[in-house]
Amino acid sequence: MNEKVEEIHTEKQRGKFGGSFPVRLVSDFKKSQEYYRDVLGCEISDWGHITRDDMTIILQQAVSPDDVRPNAVSKKRSDYPTEWEGPDHGWDSFVHVEWDDLDLIVEEVRSKGGIIAVEPFVLSHGEWDFRNAHLSDPDGYTIVLGGMRERTSA
Repeated sequence: MNEKVEEIHTEKQRGKFGGSFPVRLVSDFKKSQEYYRDVLGCEISDWGHITRDDMTIILQQAVSPDDVRPNAVSKKRSDYPTEWEGPDHGWDSFVHVEWDDLDLIVEEVRSKGGIIAVEPFVLSHGEWDFRNAHLSDPDGYTIVLGGMRERTSA
């Protein structure tokens, strides 16, 4: 077989991954479902799936509270494609949002008694501006809301 035919054959044989959903071990399944429904505005299922727009997270009851382990902050690294060295806080999920929707979501969550772990902030690196805020759930898992746009000024 020539290289081109072999390349096409290999691509056709390769399976496609679908969307991925973070899975959270939670200390109180019902309490977590209520938080995601009542505070974050998610639809919930008895299976433990919580969904809002394109965000889905799967909740599962932990055997022990000791099994609930939100991510710690990651180690800084200097080999990202820009001068950014990594986050200053632990991330459990990153959810892309439109730049202007970030404030709307943060205020909605705040008005419902939600936990804003890190208020909205802007950082720039490379040719992009990034606007993030961190939400926290009752078990301390962090959902980072992040918008980005090309930098308008140097």
